[in-house]
Amino acid sequence: MIRLFTDELTIGYGEQLIVKDLTIEIPDKKITTIIGPNGCGKSTLLKAITRIISYQSGSVILDGENILKENTKELAKKMAILPQTPESTSGLTVGELVSYGRFPYQKGFGRLTKRDYEVIDWALEVTGTTDFKYRTVDALSGGQRQRVWIAMALAQETEIIFLDEPTTYLDMAHQLEVLELLQQLNKEQSRTIVMVLHDLNQAARFADYIVALKNGSIVKAGTCEEVITSEVLREVFHIDALISNDPRTNKPICMTYNLLKGELNNEENHISNHSNLSVIY
Repeated sequence: MIRLFTDELTIGYGEQLIVKDLTIEIPDKKITTIIGPNGCGKSTLLKAITRIISYQSGSVILDGENILKENTKELAKKMAILPQTPESTSGLTVGELVSYGRFPYQKGFGRLTKRDYEVIDWALEVTGTTDFKYRTVDALSGGQRQRVWIAMALAQETEIIFLDEPTTYLDMAHQLEVLELLQQLNKEQSRTIVMVLHDLNQAARFADYIVALKNGSIVKAGTCEEVITSEVLREVFHIDALISNDPRTNKPICMTYNLLKGELNNEENHISNHSNLSVIY
């Protein structure tokens, strides 16, 4: 089932096109991971789908309706996004930050209701952050803070959650902790998860569906077995990758790789000679 998809979506900054005529389907109740080199349009695509930025042409369709026609609060009840660099939380307690997720449901003077408090406590419990409720967010470790931000997204009670590089700046243990939490939310609560990841092995391990982007276009989309291949990685990242199977998960794993310098240099020259393909985050 497909609730969310884009149709010939074109996104740019000024005259510079980042994503051009992109049509992509997001499988419902699955984990979708977007991979690709820096500057290929991953974060830009997430921002456009969630209406953080506007786009030049095409459309984003959710439940049969163009998101541009959706009321902001109603759209925020359907999808939540955790950006790559969340806003400053200086002085905020964990409970206060998570309460911001209830904004779409507030009326009048914006006072929290009994229902709001119940959802906040539930989001804290699910993410294992209840003990931090009255501590300031700034006092937490990186992994703890990331779980608190996820709790805020859960407090929105959306069925679709977008995350832009949720493991950035985290050590290996905390990266795994966050990804296992997202996997748990998907399996136990049927949340649709869409995230950008740089680590190919993490993408293969946790995703049901992977989209490989290059220069704002889809190179390959499908299961991890279909996307994490030597051929696809050569085209997307200009690497010669040795792919094997993870003995614990039976998913594809990139064992090692070499940089294909000649192909990379040709690509860089091609981009520099075409200003309309200039890449911005």
